Amino acid sequence: MKKLIYFLLAFCTLCTILFIMFVYYHHDDDTTTLSTKVSNETVYDLTTQQSIYQEIQTLQTSNTYTEQNPLFIINPFGTNTTSLYVYFETEKAASVSYTIHVDDKTIRDYSNTLSSSYQQTHTYQIIGLIPNMENTVTLSFTYEDQSTSTHSFTIDGPSLKGKEPLTLEKTTGTSTQSVADGLYAILGSPFQDSPYMYYYDNDGILRGEIPIENYLSVRLLFNDTSMYVTVSKQKIAQINALGQVTNLYDLKDYELHHDFIWDNDGNFVVLATDTNDETVEDHIITINKDTGEIDHVIDLGDILPTYKETTSSKDDKDWDWMHINTLQWVDDDSLLLSSRETSTIIKIKDVYTNPTLEYMLADETIWSNTDYASYVYEKANEFFSQAGQHCITYVEDESLADGQYYLYMFNNNFGISLINSSIDWTLLDGIVTDIDQEDKSSYYYKYLVDETTQTYTLVDSFSIPFSSYVSSVQNLTNTTVINSGDGKVFQEYDAEHNLIQSFSLPGDKTNYRVFKYDFKGYYFN
Repeated sequence: MKKLIYFLLAFCTLCTILFIMFVYYHHDDDTTTLSTKVSNETVYDLTTQQSIYQEIQTLQTSNTYTEQNPLFIINPFGTNTTSLYVYFETEKAASVSYTIHVDDKTIRDYSNTLSSSYQQTHTYQIIGLIPNMENTVTLSFTYEDQSTSTHSFTIDGPSLKGKEPLTLEKTTGTSTQSVADGLYAILGSPFQDSPYMYYYDNDGILRGEIPIENYLSVRLLFNDTSMYVTVSKQKIAQINALGQVTNLYDLKDYELHHDFIWDNDGNFVVLATDTNDETVEDHIITINKDTGEIDHVIDLGDILPTYKETTSSKDDKDWDWMHINTLQWVDDDSLLLSSRETSTIIKIKDVYTNPTLEYMLADETIWSNTDYASYVYEKANEFFSQAGQHCITYVEDESLADGQYYLYMFNNNFGISLINSSIDWTLLDGIVTDIDQEDKSSYYYKYLVDETTQTYTLVDSFSIPFSSYVSSVQNLTNTTVINSGDGKVFQEYDAEHNLIQSFSLPGDKTNYRVFKYDFKGYYFN
């Protein structure tokens, strides 16, 4: 009898231990799974997207979801692997923020505001789940009477689909200034066979993985609470704040390359290749955002005809005689273009009525023996002109006189022309002409352009990691973000050009651009 009692006590003790282990080490994931599945092959299909939307709407109308019991769906639309769709209603109007926590001391909590306005119906896309880890997602509520509450939920982070690292190697610079708020968008994947755009936070932790069909995402545009992304050579996707693809723009007989921007009327201006032409990267098209129609086309062969005649395709390869890599819209119906092939910044006026060459910024040697020498502005001070530049940016300033504005850029400082062998780059002082040259640098350059005096002045510059091709630069309120494609690093500098922090990209390809976005008015509010 005593043995039986001891056995029962031991059995009960064991059951108690197992129950405690179950409570502490087992959890229920708080997410819902949809019957409609999406893959990288179907994500940019509007029929699939509409089916997912309808299934979510059915869930929301047929069930009751509260702040204590929200609807959570991991990446339902397939547009961000580590995102979380959330829907619920609150009894009282509330503003909402969230925090993501994982039990890893090397990964800091990530927090942001979903809505700063008070409302009772809440639908959001939470971004930043950590893959393959147990995420504690805490929703924080502030009500109109300023009372607060919080509720925490357990979410299993999904596996990544690409080959990018979870954490980037970070180096801290000498500056003690804080970096800008936001996420670094890695535009153009540096990781082989990994067609994605990525978001990394200020600690270098992955917070988003957005699929791209082919080519690369060249920049992000925002309008009408939507984000616009180039997802292939012939497709621009409109994605709403919940992650749903709501529209697709087809470039038809054209292929996108390197850049797209807005014009004054909110239509797309796109760098393009005419697939029916023998030349490449020398057209600009506009796409009506409302109708999707291609309205206007500029052929640079019509702008610079006699220069084009001096060039030809090389070794039966593409005839890339200008290689335009950046577009900037100027409010007087003009465009600024960056030509890597000629190391020239070009302004075209009267874009929609009579596109005409207005001026060029370049070393005068490049154009001295052409019909366009008179279009080259003079330098107002002593400096080496840009060479192989990327990512030019137009900046208006109310303190400047009429006809003046700033242009800044990533000056690759690399002289090369793959088509026109008549340009002798060694005659240009101060630039790199051999990629194997030691002690080489690229530069951040900022010009003051004066159309009245037809001059340009170097007003700011500093040395940055060298890159012969690609790369980007972006001025934020108090910092500058640069990306060196060849250097495989992106960095953030303070207003005095001292390094705040730097991240290494361990991929096997050069990276195209890195821009930083705060996503306010889109993911966050």
